[in-house]
Amino acid sequence: MKKISLFLSLGMMVSGILIGITIGYYLTPEYQTTMFTKNAMNLGQADRTFDLRYINAMIAHHRGAMLLADQLNKNTTRPEMKALSEEILKNEPIAIAELYKWKKDWYNDTRTIQDPVVANLGNADDSFDLRFLNAIIAHHEAGILMTKETHTKSSRTEILNNANTVEQFLSNGIETLKGLRKTWYNI
Repeated sequence: MKKISLFLSLGMMVSGILIGITIGYYLTPEYQTTMFTKNAMNLGQADRTFDLRYINAMIAHHRGAMLLADQLNKNTTRPEMKALSEEILKNEPIAIAELYKWKKDWYNDTRTIQDPVVANLGNADDSFDLRFLNAIIAHHEAGILMTKETHTKSSRTEILNNANTVEQFLSNGIETLKGLRKTWYNI
C-alpha cells in the first residue's frame, strides 16, 4: 500500500508540473524562451527587482534542502548520509541568514519566505537513501538553473558572487551524490 501511495504522489506531482509548464508556456512569452534554451529557471526579466526575486528563490531553495535533509536525518542508517544531513542542517541557515540580510538592507523587505513543498520521501527502508539521492540531485540541478540565470540578468556583485559559489558547490555536490548512488545502487 505504501508503494502505491508513493507512486500515486509522484505521479500527481509530475502531472502538476507538466500542467504548470503547459500553462506557463502558453501564457508567458519569457517562459517559452526558457523552454527552448533550457538554461534558465525563469525568475523573470532583468529589472530592478530581479535580485530580490533571486534572493527569495534562493532562500526557498536552501529551505528545500533543509526539509529534505530533515527527512534524511530521521530515516537513514548510513553514517555518511547522517553526516550529510547534519552538514546541510548546519550550513543552510547561515546562507539563508545572509540572503535575508541582503533582502532587508537592499529592499527594506522583512517578509519571511514560505517553505517550498518538497517530496515526501517515505519511511526508512532499503531504498530510502536512493529516494533522497534522486531528490537532492534534482534539487541541485534546479538550483544550478537558477544561478545560471543570474549571469545574464543581474549586475550586483554580491548576487553574481553568490550565484557562482552556489553553482560550483551544487555542481560538485551532484558528482558526489551520483557517485554514492552508483556505489550503493549501481545507478
